[in-house]
Amino acid sequence: MICIGHRGARAYAPENTLDSIEVAIEHGAQWVEVDIRTHSNELIVLHDEHLDRTTNGTGHIEQQTLAALRTLDAGNGQQIPLLQEVISHVNRRVRINIELKDTNCIDRLIVLIEEFVGVGWQYDDFLISSFFHHQLQQLKQRQPRMLIGVLSAGVMLGYAKFAQELNAWSINLCAQSITQALVDDAKERGLKVLVYTVNNQQQFAEFKAMGVDGLFTDYPKDMLAWLAVN
Repeated sequence: MICIGHRGARAYAPENTLDSIEVAIEHGAQWVEVDIRTHSNELIVLHDEHLDRTTNGTGHIEQQTLAALRTLDAGNGQQIPLLQEVISHVNRRVRINIELKDTNCIDRLIVLIEEFVGVGWQYDDFLISSFFHHQLQQLKQRQPRMLIGVLSAGVMLGYAKFAQELNAWSINLCAQSITQALVDDAKERGLKVLVYTVNNQQQFAEFKAMGVDGLFTDYPKDMLAWLAVN
């Protein structure tokens, strides 16, 4: 199973920061996952639209200028990074799953990824995922070489058919709703199955037995240690 560091390695370092990403890489994760939002025509790496949970700021991100956002402490003195800073920091050491948290990211994201492809990255170094399936559809239509991962919090009618119809690379499923029938259906359709968020050995074993392809985890070191002996 692929180990995907969820928001970096958020059990060990402040989520969605360069520090968290570096910890995930040091622990051996093959992928890191980050969340992006649009602000002032830039892509910022931040899960929530409000600042209170993950920074020393308060209120909605749109109440702050980008410059002000960048002065906030996102934990341990880390700042809210830009996506381009994350990609530069990763420097192709691992692959990156980028989750779209709003519906305004596509234009800037396509430009940014194509800039990095122009200097040696590959399109398949990135997986773009979202619950906004229409955004993924638009992204795939505009740049067919990009990989998309369709997020779902439940079992859909038709199982994984909707993801296949979007020409997705993966279906990214909630750990609480996954079934063997859904996994099998996705596999038969040629989709990778990634599961979020998985943080204990019982679930590691359960999903390995189901044949899923990867797990998003806050504890990449623990998952990889478990995999090494199981």
